[in-house]
Amino acid sequence: MTLTPGNRLGQYEITSLLGSGGMGEVYRAKDHKLGRDVAIKVLREELASDPERLRRFEQEARSASALNHPNIITIHDIRLRHLSADPSAGLSAGALAKAEALAKAEGYGGQVGKTEDVDFIVMEFVEGKTLREIVSEGPLATKKLFQLATQIADGLAKAHSAGIVHRDLKPENLMVTSDGYVKILDFGLAKLSPEAVDFGSEEITVSKELTRAGVILGTVGYMSPEQACGRPLDHRSDQFSFGSILYEMATGKIAFKRETAAQMLAAIIEGEPEPVAKANPNVPPHLRVIVERCLAKDPPERYESTRDLARELEGLREIPFALPGMLTRRTVLAGVSALVVLGVALLVGLNGGELRDRLLGGTTPIESLAVLPLANQSGDPEQEYFVDGITEAIITDLAKISALKVISRNSAMRYKDTDKSIPEIAEELGVDAVIEGSVLRSGDSVRVTAQLIEAKTDQYLWADNFDRELRDILALYSDVARAIAQEIEIAVTTEEETRLASVRPVNPEAHDAYLKGSYHWKKLTREDLDTAQRYFELALEKDPSFAPAYAELAWVWAARMMVGITPTYEAGPKAKEAALQAVELDDGSAGAHEALALVRWVTDWDWAGSEPEWRRALELDPNAANTHAYFADFLVSTGRTDEAIPHSERAIELDPFNALFHGLYAHVLCRARRYDDTMAAARTALAMQPGLPAARTALECAFVSEGMRDEHLALQRELLAGDPQRLAAFEQGLAEAGYEGAQRRVAGLLAARYEKSGGIGFSMPWVIAAWYVFAGDYDRSIEWLEKGFEVRDPGLVYVKKKNIFDPLRSDPRFQDLLRRMNLPE
Repeated sequence: MTLTPGNRLGQYEITSLLGSGGMGEVYRAKDHKLGRDVAIKVLREELASDPERLRRFEQEARSASALNHPNIITIHDIRLRHLSADPSAGLSAGALAKAEALAKAEGYGGQVGKTEDVDFIVMEFVEGKTLREIVSEGPLATKKLFQLATQIADGLAKAHSAGIVHRDLKPENLMVTSDGYVKILDFGLAKLSPEAVDFGSEEITVSKELTRAGVILGTVGYMSPEQACGRPLDHRSDQFSFGSILYEMATGKIAFKRETAAQMLAAIIEGEPEPVAKANPNVPPHLRVIVERCLAKDPPERYESTRDLARELEGLREIPFALPGMLTRRTVLAGVSALVVLGVALLVGLNGGELRDRLLGGTTPIESLAVLPLANQSGDPEQEYFVDGITEAIITDLAKISALKVISRNSAMRYKDTDKSIPEIAEELGVDAVIEGSVLRSGDSVRVTAQLIEAKTDQYLWADNFDRELRDILALYSDVARAIAQEIEIAVTTEEETRLASVRPVNPEAHDAYLKGSYHWKKLTREDLDTAQRYFELALEKDPSFAPAYAELAWVWAARMMVGITPTYEAGPKAKEAALQAVELDDGSAGAHEALALVRWVTDWDWAGSEPEWRRALELDPNAANTHAYFADFLVSTGRTDEAIPHSERAIELDPFNALFHGLYAHVLCRARRYDDTMAAARTALAMQPGLPAARTALECAFVSEGMRDEHLALQRELLAGDPQRLAAFEQGLAEAGYEGAQRRVAGLLAARYEKSGGIGFSMPWVIAAWYVFAGDYDRSIEWLEKGFEVRDPGLVYVKKKNIFDPLRSDPRFQDLLRRMNLPE
């Protein structure tokens, strides 16, 4: 049956033909149930009545679906008309009945796979080129060769460890995405080992026709000698096929190319390809050794384990002398002979402490680094939240190491999609090295590729891949952080090592919802806070013990309270409840303690109870710029400005491009009465984020304290530009009674709005009190501060630190207010 755009196969709508082959056609389709593009392989109608072909078609789906790996195509679904209770079909009668019931419940009819009278496999849609298209252009550059070869070997190793031999590995069955990721396709000829493979609760029995000795299956040109002779074979047969592909990638030539298929088979069995060194003299020597070992005629002479082959390729990728095409980043001594470079590489490997350092002039210690935004290798923009979440999580785990300076997420994320070089980025951030890499999510697994690059030289120092199931993703974060710490030889305390190693499995759905919530709440709009709350609550439905979701939920409620969206009496208790729950579930979570510190400070005005939580959070995460910034804010609110300054400066050091932290620092400086520095810090913040409220109020503090009324009026006029009614009141008051008249008119308007709205959605009481101070109406200012006390205005925690309230400090009513807030002057 030939399908055309618009045809439906159950939930799948055909959109275009991608290609055709001996077994059938492959179409692109839209999965309307899950809202994604898929590839559908449809068995040719004339082959569907052939039990052998049908078995092979089914086997392709079952072989690949047993493997969960980023470099192996993901199978989503299989629909076969002739699937029966025959044990050789791979399902017992009981399993078949369950499958039919499920299919009927989902609307696919009462018989499994009966959809539009065709047999088909549904798999992930991979956009890119086949390796055949790529190698047809000639030998690959060394860097690209290793990038692709290591992935192919890694995917094969996964299949082989599950007892599956592909048996038809060739460039046409290797798809390369635009981002450089490889997917192994077409397991239609795979040989299964029932003893090694568990497909759920059912055992697969492989057709004897597909595995018996004497049957030749595969593609001429990439077969192994044992395959060409029809002899029994194992995973080492795929190694030979891989060796042929590797030869072609390195030389641009087919290893055993001959005039006829018979001659090609004879060459595979008895002949040898042209030596790699002759076919392409630029191929690194050690790569030639790997190719030759893979192409050994006798299987025992190949690799005992394909995992060993993959590791050897990965190790070779990191050896400088073996990568003449990659010496731009990790050149040891540019321009020297290969022999000298080999000697340097040996010194790197043999150095026991002093020899390498003496000969190479020592190494620069790495004491600071930045994790640049990881690249999204899925090709799906909807996965950006997931990739950004992993970037932040790795930063968070590295930040637990007190001896290491780690740049915070906000400053690191500004380099997403940047054209700047590594040295430029490192200089701007003030770090010794950077981590760059990528994330690939495939089904229930995720791979993170991380690379350590020295800042000054732009040289690769280390790289590795980290693969985990989604339920073990917290362990993946820890693996990356610990590997980096080990590589740079940074001191890690016993307690820090314990914290990094203390991870638990997570519910993947809960973790995914948590990442989506984190992605939204940091935008701080009403809509994003609402969306974030829904995701955090969903995460807790999936896993009620997931402490990070409680910690972030506390921040959502605190943010609503701080910006005046939700009154304190409603938001405060909910924020506190969530924070307490987070700490109870995970006392080792810095984020949980930070959330509790914030709540006890802003909601409870519990200064004594808040401070230990701030200090515990910094003990657990000494590189948390956010915690340093707000702890400084807390210290200033208690009148301890000298203690606050180092924390504020540390926050900026860790997150140099965070406008808010520069704005908060300006407030600290104003309280220290360093007004010139205040104005400089505030203007730095405004250059980064025009209109930033924290920076504007810091400038206001400096202008008022220095008696700079003209500058203050200009700033206020700019502030009121978006509110025509307030601006009109301001201009009217200014015309009537000058500076004080403008302040009084605006204060009166804000007070009226507040009373009319019930205190929701407009300026908070402490803001109205500030306008009355500017107007010189101190009695009304204190009245509004009292109103703020009554409604638990969160902004009131700053009443002691703000210099604008200096005219009130001698008033007994103001002193009494501070005492009732446990803030004696």
